[in-house]
Formats: sequence, structure tokens, C-alpha cells
Amino acid sequence: MDDRFDIIVIGAGHAGCEAALVCARMDCKTLLLTMSIDTVAQMSCNPAIGGLAKGQLVREIDALGGEMAKATDSTGIQFRVLNTKKGLAVQSPRAQCDKRAYHLYMKAIVLSQPGLTVIEDVADELLIENGAACGLITSSGKKYAAGAIILAPGTFMKGLMHTGEKQTAGGRISEPSAERISDSLRNLGFKIGRLKTGTPPRLHKDSLDYSKLTPQYGDEPPKPFSFSVEKITRSQIPCYITYTNPSAHEILRANLHRAPMYSGQIKSRGPRYCPSIEDKIVRFADKDKHQIFLEPEGLDTPEIYCNGISTSTPADVQEALVHSIAGLETAQFIRYGYAVEYDYAPPEQLNLTLETKLVKSLYFAGQLNGTSGYEEAAAQGLIAGINAALKLRGKTPFILKRSEAYIGVMIDDIVTLGITEPYRMFTSRAEYRLLLRSDNADRRLMRYGYELGLVGEELKKRLDEKESLIKQTIGFLNGKFSGGKPFTQILKRPDMDYNKLTEKTGAIDGLPALPAEVREQVEIEVKYEGYIERQARQVEKFAVLENKLIPEGIDYEKIKHIRFEAKEKLSKIRPISLGQASRISGITPADITTLMVYLRIR
Repeated sequence: MDDRFDIIVIGAGHAGCEAALVCARMDCKTLLLTMSIDTVAQMSCNPAIGGLAKGQLVREIDALGGEMAKATDSTGIQFRVLNTKKGLAVQSPRAQCDKRAYHLYMKAIVLSQPGLTVIEDVADELLIENGAACGLITSSGKKYAAGAIILAPGTFMKGLMHTGEKQTAGGRISEPSAERISDSLRNLGFKIGRLKTGTPPRLHKDSLDYSKLTPQYGDEPPKPFSFSVEKITRSQIPCYITYTNPSAHEILRANLHRAPMYSGQIKSRGPRYCPSIEDKIVRFADKDKHQIFLEPEGLDTPEIYCNGISTSTPADVQEALVHSIAGLETAQFIRYGYAVEYDYAPPEQLNLTLETKLVKSLYFAGQLNGTSGYEEAAAQGLIAGINAALKLRGKTPFILKRSEAYIGVMIDDIVTLGITEPYRMFTSRAEYRLLLRSDNADRRLMRYGYELGLVGEELKKRLDEKESLIKQTIGFLNGKFSGGKPFTQILKRPDMDYNKLTEKTGAIDGLPALPAEVREQVEIEVKYEGYIERQARQVEKFAVLENKLIPEGIDYEKIKHIRFEAKEKLSKIRPISLGQASRISGITPADITTLMVYLRIR
């Protein structure tokens, strides 16, 4: 072997960076293998972090000691909280980032991390010994040994890009594909499928007619993602909005036969919730316009990302389409949109730790598991890294429940239910979303990060002080009365907040002045008390089945009175609890009852 490491991480995208950093921070000698150090944490598509449900994922990553939120706060150029007119359960932070600055930030963090070695090379073949991953061979002929391997290749495994009839091998524009690693997985017995994603054209900012565009500004003041960042000091800039129109749609309809999605050139499934513009005009034929967000890719670049018109149509069709849209009539193209097909491994081949069932000490993360989005990838990389490090230490695996985190919901979804198209996180997927808000991710998860050694003493101390102040304040409010009513009852009024309550009752009553983040939590706990308690009871009920564990080596074929379909699916997924078993598609309550009787669980 050319060198030995505790853990090797393959791929330096959002999943790979979080995985490599967490492994090194948990005192594992780690190798991060990347095709190019100049594309570390590259934003291949939209230069933004967060969004609906994705914002919750980022704050959870931060609470557990990950890096994505800090990178966003350092490089964000527009911050907004989405869904502010709706309930707290569905509000999510989002930030437009400077794409190059984000990459440079993460590159610097990765290169300066003690215990982490970064090498430019391509993984060709995994080495297995006694059913466990033990190293790899690269395209340069190097051999590296490891106690665990985390595979996070993004869209690069046999990546194929499409722009009209033109096809080019690669996982991203001007970058090659990884041609051999998925063959290595197939040879080991893994099932491998194909998925598709896409990206829109980029336009030159000086070629747009801003008089025809509607500006969209961020929040003032901008709210940080990371619990360790007090305020955002970077300059903020607006995005702009325009719309497609019937003429644009007609251009696309007349050229559908040249669109790879409809010509038969692309055969794999793309993301349902982020469809191409050609897919939109077919699926939503009754709509005469679709919104387009024109998003700057940075402060020092002329590139404008056209969010809403992802396309793989030929270049001439893209030009006709864009030039038919208000404000874009004379737009200059910097880059044409394209689609990418790539290999992925259906995630039901994983345990909830993201370790593969087929090969021990081998972990999958990111788009390899069929998910889409930087945030979903980063969260998986973090969890895979934590579990790989814990396994090397002989420690108990780290598995987040659906009731604890959006990360837990996502991993349970993909592993238990599998996927047939790129998976994207939504608030609707989380049944306990009122408890899993973006504002309380630190209160839910930071203690885990501290116990894992990924969150420092200072942050832990701040959290303890915050919790104490929240508890003291609510106790104070319950014990103070005005007009015969406790302050908590007054605070529950729709038109009342903590600041107004302070003004109404006066300083003479001893109402304490609170930091904004504590005041927010006090208001939420008081105003939503009944709803929060109801959902907490639901979690307790949910925990009954979740805490009833299934022995690891159970042979489902020996269970006489369970249906054949149930035996087949339970044997495939290998659930760790009755709760997880109950969520497998096709498993009935009768199957669960039979399983409980067989296991003598009451």
C-alpha cells in the first residue's frame, strides 16, 4: 500500500467535505480523494443554500458541528426566511451565496484541517477483505488502505451530459466522469441505476433589461444560519424576477422532438419537484407562465443563474426561449443549460447509519443515494462520517429518529422506502415538523454534537445559558398577573409579542430584557404551547414501536404466519425496529402484529 488511513472519503462535493471534516475532527487519520482541488464544494447548480426544509437541514448540520452553515454565513449575498406568512413549522431560511467565495471558503477549511490529507486522483476500484472495505486503487495506480471508506461521488459516476443532440461524458461542465468506480460496485453485487438532473443557462448580468424585471430583496437585517455567528456583515444584493409566456412555451413545444427528455435520448428519471422548463410546459399545459428567478452567482462575476428554466434543449432553442422573455430579449449567454445522467445506488441497500448492508465499513452519501440538493448531500456526509469514525472506535452508531431531526426523516425515508426519482426534502415529509423547526435545531441536536466532540465548550455553555433563561422567563411569566390573567395568557394573543408585553406591563413588574434568540423561543413556547404538547404526545406514542428493536440476524423466512411479500421486503430492508418495519411500503398492521408475536414483544 502507498499509504494507510483510518478513513478514505471519495469525492469533495458537499457530502464529501462534511464527511472528511467530521472524520478528521473525530481524530481519524483521513484521506479526501478528489478529481480536482479547484472544485472542492463546487456549487454545480443553484448558488444558494437552504430553502423550504433544506434550511432546517443546514441548521441541523450546524448544531451537530458541520461546516455548511458557517460557509453560508461567510459567503452569502442575500438572506431570506421563506414562508414568513405561514406557520412556524414551515418557515425556512435560504441564502444566495457567492459561488466562488463559497468554494474558496470550503477549500481553505478542508486544506487547513488537522488530520485530513487531500489528494487529487480518481478512485477506480474498492478493495474488500473478509466482507469489509479495506482500501482502494486509483486511476494513477496508487493503492491506499483504510479502516472505512465513504463514497460520495455526486453526479460523476459514468456521468453523461446532454445539450440537445450533443452528448459529452462528464459529471459537470468541462469536467470528466468517473468511469470505473460504479463497475467496481456492480462487481461487488450492488444494484446500480441511472438518474438525471439538470441546470439552466447562465446569462451576462450587463445584458439584461432591468427596467422589465422585478427586484427581490433579502431580509434586513439578514439572519445567520450558524448558531455560532452573531450577525452577517457581508454586502447584500437583490435578485430579480421575470416570467415565461405563451410565446416561450410555443417555442419549446415546437422543439420537443429535439429535447433529450422527449426524444428518447434521456431514459432516466429526473427530479419531480425541480423539473426542466420543457417538462413544465408538458405537465402544466394549462399554465401560460412560469416564474423565473434571476440570481447573481457572486459579487465579482457577471454570471446570472436563471432559476426556473433548467433545460437540456439545443443551444439555438435555448437562445430563442430566453430572448422571448421580458427583460432577457438581448441577453448574452455565458453558458448553455444541460442535463446530466449518472449512476446511483438504490438506498435500500443501506443501513440507517449509511453503511452498506453488502459490504461492511463502506458508507454511501449524497447523490449516490438518489437524493438531490447540496443540503441533503451535506447532511448525509456528516452522518456517514460520524458513523464511520464511531465504528472505528467500537462505539454505538449515531442514528437520528424521525422525531428528532429532518436528517432523521430523510435517511429513514430513503433507506426504508427507497426511491424511484431524485429525493428532495420537504416540510411535508416530516410528521413532527412543529417540533423540528429551524429556530430550535440547537436545542434539539447540539448536545449530540458536543458529546461527539464536534461542538466546543463555548457553544455548549451558550446553549445551557439559553435553556436556563428560557425556563426562568416562562416560569416568571406564569407567576405574574395583569388584570387577573397570567402574563403567558396575555402573550398568547395574536397581536401580542414579548416587546409589546414589556411595554404593556412596565418595568416595575420585573419583566426581564431578553436576547432576540431567547425572546423568540419564549414566544414560540408560550403561543404554541397546546400544539407543541399535542405533538410531543404523538412522539411518545410513536416511540413505542421505535423502541421495540428487531434482532439483527433474524431470519424472516422462519416466521410461519407472515405473508410472502412481507418476508421479502423485511429481508431486503432489514429494519432495526418495529417502527421502521411499519413504514416499509406493503407492510400491513397484521404483519407487524405477527412479527411482534414471533419476537414475543409486548
